[in-house]
Amino acid sequence: MPNTPPSSLVPAHQRCGLIKASQRSKRGQEMARSLLALFIVGMALYTIQGFLPALAWGGVFAIATWPLYSGACRMWPNAARGTLLPLLFTAVMALLFVIPLTLFTLEAIGEAQSALEWLDHARKFGVPVPEVLQQLPLGATTVTHLWETHLSNPRDVSGLLGALDNKGVMVTRALGSQIAHRGTLFCFSILTLFFLYKDGVSVIRQCRVASSRAFGRRGESIARQIVASIHGSVQGLVLVGIGEGVLMGLVYLFAHAPHPALFGVMTAVAAMIPFCAMIAISLVSLLILVSGASVAAIVTFCIGATVIFVADHFVRPTLIGGTTKLPFLWVLLGILGGAEMWGLIGLFIGPAAMAALNLIWRRWTYGNNAEV
Repeated sequence: MPNTPPSSLVPAHQRCGLIKASQRSKRGQEMARSLLALFIVGMALYTIQGFLPALAWGGVFAIATWPLYSGACRMWPNAARGTLLPLLFTAVMALLFVIPLTLFTLEAIGEAQSALEWLDHARKFGVPVPEVLQQLPLGATTVTHLWETHLSNPRDVSGLLGALDNKGVMVTRALGSQIAHRGTLFCFSILTLFFLYKDGVSVIRQCRVASSRAFGRRGESIARQIVASIHGSVQGLVLVGIGEGVLMGLVYLFAHAPHPALFGVMTAVAAMIPFCAMIAISLVSLLILVSGASVAAIVTFCIGATVIFVADHFVRPTLIGGTTKLPFLWVLLGILGGAEMWGLIGLFIGPAAMAALNLIWRRWTYGNNAEV
């Protein structure tokens, strides 16, 4: 084989060409590796796209409860080294959802039996005109006549209910499919939560390294902003919603509303979305009004409107926007836009995205002097 001449004997223009060719080869390899990595990531996300909501919910649960879990790890370090403490926290989180859903389901089953009995009675004897309609200050005669024409006759009621039965079968099938799908996602969310508890320290360290390599020092500040936004969203949406539900449940109880505990839970769930709690409160007030307690209905509606106004205009903006210095308009747009685009998980993704955008905007407009 011929000997390769030393680099000192190679002409300068040839050495320059060799260096450029080597640089082009390295750039081509880097581009190929980047495209391969993007292809692998895309294939992986496409493969698990059906379970991405479950992974997102598990991440939200882990971020929201991580301060409590970290405190428990410091108190019981031996349990934190194995699977006992992660398993305990995961079980508690699962029970926080399973117990209310079980109670709600049992209550719904009891109400469904009462509704079926009422429908059977309506098919046979019709639906009598409620006394409250006859006491309306305006339009009592017209409304009473329409009721007697379409609902008091058992034949008309049977025809109406017969049309509803066919739709009810379709709705029941769709509801059963959705319940099975949501149940599967919930199980995977809890499983994700367990592994995040178990390997959370390692996951946090890896995320910091990846963020530092990809985005530099500012990447971690954006991540901290997102985490703070999720903490604020949990406090402002979930905890405030539960507080509103408990408070209104007591109001329903004193107002002698039907099933105050059930409607209290419904109000709490609706209150997690801004302005939606008024729908539940209006429904309960209407039921109280139909039962004949007009004063109690008005008082319940006024108390509910006051509670919702204070919570949505003072408490929630402070909890959600205060931790991230996010204006109330951005908070509202993040919550409503996230819920519209992503469903319930959007209640947390939306404010987190707006918080990150707000931080980037402040950094761009104020430079490194922007407060984080």
